[in-house]
Amino acid sequence: MTALLTVVALVTVVVAVSALARRFGVLAPILLLVAGIVLSLIPGVPHIDLDPEIVLTWILPPLLYVAAVNTSVQAFRVNLRPILLLAVGLVVFTALSVGYALHLVLPAVPLAAAVALGAVVAPPDAVSASAIARRVGLPRRQVAILEGESLINDATALVIFGVAVSAATGRAVSAGDIGLNAALATVGGVAVGAVGAVVFGALHRRITQPLLDNAVSLIVPFVVYAAGVSIHASGVVAVVITGLSLGHRYPILMSAASRLQMEAFWRMVSFLLEGVVFVLVGLQMRQTLDQLRTPVGTVALATVVVLVTLILARFVWMYPATYLTQLLPRVRARDAAPHPRVPTLLAWAGMRGVVTLATALALPATLAHGARYPRDLFVFLAFATIVVTLLMQGMTLPAVARWLRIEPDDPKDDLLAEAAVQQAASRAARERLEKEIVGQEDELPADVVERLRGKIDLRANIAWERLGGRRRETPTEAYSRLRAAMLEAERDVFRLARDEGRIPEEVLRDVQRDLDLEESLMRGRK
Repeated sequence: MTALLTVVALVTVVVAVSALARRFGVLAPILLLVAGIVLSLIPGVPHIDLDPEIVLTWILPPLLYVAAVNTSVQAFRVNLRPILLLAVGLVVFTALSVGYALHLVLPAVPLAAAVALGAVVAPPDAVSASAIARRVGLPRRQVAILEGESLINDATALVIFGVAVSAATGRAVSAGDIGLNAALATVGGVAVGAVGAVVFGALHRRITQPLLDNAVSLIVPFVVYAAGVSIHASGVVAVVITGLSLGHRYPILMSAASRLQMEAFWRMVSFLLEGVVFVLVGLQMRQTLDQLRTPVGTVALATVVVLVTLILARFVWMYPATYLTQLLPRVRARDAAPHPRVPTLLAWAGMRGVVTLATALALPATLAHGARYPRDLFVFLAFATIVVTLLMQGMTLPAVARWLRIEPDDPKDDLLAEAAVQQAASRAARERLEKEIVGQEDELPADVVERLRGKIDLRANIAWERLGGRRRETPTEAYSRLRAAMLEAERDVFRLARDEGRIPEEVLRDVQRDLDLEESLMRGRK
């Protein structure tokens, strides 16, 4: 019962705080983190232990999966070079930089242990990147790079973390071992992800019931992640590969009803999981402070060194990674050098999240031969990194984007492209209609055929109407407004008939579903 009440309380906090964030125009992840910190400091509020196994096994896979499903494979492929430079190169550079810097101020701590902490704080968070970048309204390519980076960087960080912990706890680690582990994690993860995409893609293709499709999609990230981990490969990479592949093929793998239901389901799951993650991180504040035994001066010095190194490492890496690759003729011919404001913005978007804290909690209690080290300080440094980067960089990212004069994508470009393609799609629909009715002219009702032809013209007109000015109501908007009023009148009649006992509840539900579906189709693109 206690666990159930805890879950209900967390969900209630997430819903209430998210509503407040929307009401006052505040970024929800930031307000949820602050709410968790405040709750942790209130006497009597029970502490909730953040089990790293639960985070890495039960929370991370579905969040990565839904992010990968919603990621454009084309954009991921086009931006693969900057994504890999950040997700692999920058993570390695950051882990080593933070490790060496921390070792300089804490020489008693073995370098391997310091590098392990560097791996803990190195990867920016997938949830933070997506939630904040899209909310700020960054250009699509910058969002694609940040999201692509956050999908893969956890795998790189976990490999470095495992190697560093092995070295710190006395297990011999050679350069060959490091290379072998990295290769196995990457290649094995890609292989497992590809197999998962084939297997679950075949299942989705055969399943015709939306509920079963939804149920299968729920188990995909957990099965793929577990399969990757079981062969000592990267479960993160496996989930990402499967999600990218299935998301790209969803239009041909499942029915429209399945896609609609699945989208609604995963939006709710990701909303709740993301919210709970930020609240849980904030709730660790009190216990993190209570367990801290390191002198205040050492804590302050180590915190400043780690944070400054972390932020500077991203800037130091970003500019060479952006411009030195332009020395290659092939890269220069395919991708022009961006304005310096672009890498500056990407360098400032380095918010950390729950994976950082969960990995820190997985640090060993002792090192080689039972040697002690300031594990309490390491956990605090991970927590401080999350709080400072999310609050400082997350809250200022909109202002930095404005200061750098980063212009969001022009929505008219998308609308123009949609209208052009819709015109071709309408022409294809008309040709298919005329082909289908050949030889059936006498059997088909004339009004049905005319309604279908009118539907083709309506969809084409809607696409072009969105390109027009907003000074007055468009014909489609007028139709939607008036039709919504008509649907509400129909609902009232059916509700009254149900209340008076003239129709059973089942009839009302069937009719209500049809009316709701029609209304949602009208309002879905507003």
